[in-house]
Amino acid sequence: MSSYFKINGKNPLSGSITPQGNKNEALPILGAVCMINGKVEIDNIPMIADVLMLIDVLKFLGFKVNSESDGKFIFEKPEKLKSDLPIDLCSKIRGAVTLAGPILAMTGRVFLPKPGGDKIGRRRLDTHLQALQALGAVVEVFPDGYDIKAEKLKGADILLDEASVTGTENAVMAACLAEGKTIIRHAASEPHVQALCNFLNSAGAKISGIGSNVLEIEGVTSLSPKNGNLHQHRIGSDYLEIGSFISLAAVTGGELFIHDVNQNDMRMIRMVYQKLGIEIRYQDNGILVPKDQKMEIIPDYHGATPKIDDSPWPGFPADMTSVALVTATQCKGTVMIHEKMFESRLFFVDNIISMGAQIILCDPHRAIVIGKSKLYGSRVASPDIRAGMAMIIAALSAEGSTFIHNIGQVDRGFQNIDLRLRSIGADIERFTE
Repeated sequence: MSSYFKINGKNPLSGSITPQGNKNEALPILGAVCMINGKVEIDNIPMIADVLMLIDVLKFLGFKVNSESDGKFIFEKPEKLKSDLPIDLCSKIRGAVTLAGPILAMTGRVFLPKPGGDKIGRRRLDTHLQALQALGAVVEVFPDGYDIKAEKLKGADILLDEASVTGTENAVMAACLAEGKTIIRHAASEPHVQALCNFLNSAGAKISGIGSNVLEIEGVTSLSPKNGNLHQHRIGSDYLEIGSFISLAAVTGGELFIHDVNQNDMRMIRMVYQKLGIEIRYQDNGILVPKDQKMEIIPDYHGATPKIDDSPWPGFPADMTSVALVTATQCKGTVMIHEKMFESRLFFVDNIISMGAQIILCDPHRAIVIGKSKLYGSRVASPDIRAGMAMIIAALSAEGSTFIHNIGQVDRGFQNIDLRLRSIGADIERFTE
């Protein structure tokens, strides 16, 4: 069975909403529980398909998993971890790759199947594998995955060939239990990378340089809860979802308060929205999106066409480019969107063009958006998580009814998005066919 959304647009989204836990933090944290002796309690886990499948992978590896409440789980590591990850589950999600470093460090071997995930272009694993090799691992490549072995991991001075988020996370986790000191240069520093490092430090790891692009790790022999037999952690709010909510309020003309916001995570997103003529106001533990935004693109000096492009943290997140593009269709003026990372990310724009948007796709990485466009309901399909949210934004700003198919992609990244948007005024229904 497949499901689709029917969305009637032009309703202002107003009121208040709380973002879910950060998917990109939850996935590596679940990988890290493989390294911690005793029980680990994780709260504010987003109940989305990708995360739930990774929890199923942990069960396959022998973990006892107890659900305390919605979004709160206790994980208990088995005496002996399995080292072969299940191909059927791992082929459906990208997040399973974050198990490679922890299981290798714990067992000396891991079989990592080729990961699944969004079809947004080639998503290489070379950075992960090269980092593990630098720590002493031997990698054997098979058609369905990678067999990675290490008699003993030893600290090394590693220069990553790109600032890969999950590559950094895998290298950090493996280095925590390696012998000696590891330096990781050109490391990613996104909020979820910082959260993982702090989580590991609270269990006895010795990681310094957190938040920078140079991490230093002194290897330890084991990781354990500091207080008794239970290690506790709460997943932070998803700043990508917060950014999406800002767009939803702005394009529909509503006034929305978003709870539980870390303002430091929003600085570059806020700067980009200012380029689009969208203002947000910081308040205690949240942000307010005022109604009736200006929605006018601010040109660069001398009237030059401005550009919105993604880059490693603290730059604009690549996962926000789809949302920024659709938001720009509802702003007066012209802007170039430059998505540098994935060669298929922008191909979803054909769907938005079919709704009436004026978008010129220059090449796989660049699109020129000319606004403001009047959008009309259409029948579209979501190719990936972020494009799915972008289509929801387009549909809620369009006249008439829009039908979004393949919403299993949306469910992979956003928990009960239809129910939560309905609570703030969206006319959205889910149907199964």
